[in-house]
Amino acid sequence: MQSFAYHAPASVAAAIQAGTGVDAKYIAGGQTLLQSMRLGLAAPEALVSVTAIPGLAGISVAGGTVKIGAATTHAAVAASPDVRAAIPALADLAGKIGDRAVRNLGTIGGSLANDDPAACYPAAVLGLGATVHTDRRDIAADDFFQGMFTTALADGEMITAVSFPIPAKAGWQKFKQPASRFSLVGVFVSQGPAGTRVAVTGAGANGVFRATALEARLAAGWSAAALAGATVDPAGLNSDMHGSAEYRAALIPVLTARALG
Repeated sequence: MQSFAYHAPASVAAAIQAGTGVDAKYIAGGQTLLQSMRLGLAAPEALVSVTAIPGLAGISVAGGTVKIGAATTHAAVAASPDVRAAIPALADLAGKIGDRAVRNLGTIGGSLANDDPAACYPAAVLGLGATVHTDRRDIAADDFFQGMFTTALADGEMITAVSFPIPAKAGWQKFKQPASRFSLVGVFVSQGPAGTRVAVTGAGANGVFRATALEARLAAGWSAAALAGATVDPAGLNSDMHGSAEYRAALIPVLTARALG
């Protein structure tokens, strides 16, 4: 790992300033970034820690929306009585990310900014029609994810919070890789203010995506029976040592049905 500058600013504005003009990365839990640096896959000139910034971590519920600060850990989301009451499926998802160490250090903002194609949080954000807030703007979930490890974030732009509309119904199912606990296939379903949504992670070669054909079936009838005979085209899905594209395609409608509860 090469040498780098380290900054621990006390405000969002100071964090943006610290990252301006250099190859800098914002860091909270560092569950992906630090490993990438150790492997020589990332070599930023500076790390800007966001963990000391007041107000960047925390959960609030108001006006039919759950708002989660970017520096909020997975463990905090999983344990939150407010999240459990408003969107139980979101708390369930957060509680099954990685292991205890990852859940107690990793943050929602870091997960979304990294946009790993097998990460869990992107499925919840897309599956609930959430809004990603940054220091500059608000970005709809449908516009945020743009491909493997690629988001709508501009250079130096920082996620500050995520707002989730509270759905009438929602569920999460994950078929995990047993060692890493990443999703071979993960499916988040919801029906609410953002319509009927089915978001899939782990399966797509370009990252998280919406299974629109399954959405159409569930919009007509929210039940496992509505998915009877449903298939997913394996074209464009991942195929690796853990499972072929056809295997992942077969799992998607099965997990969608299970997510309905």
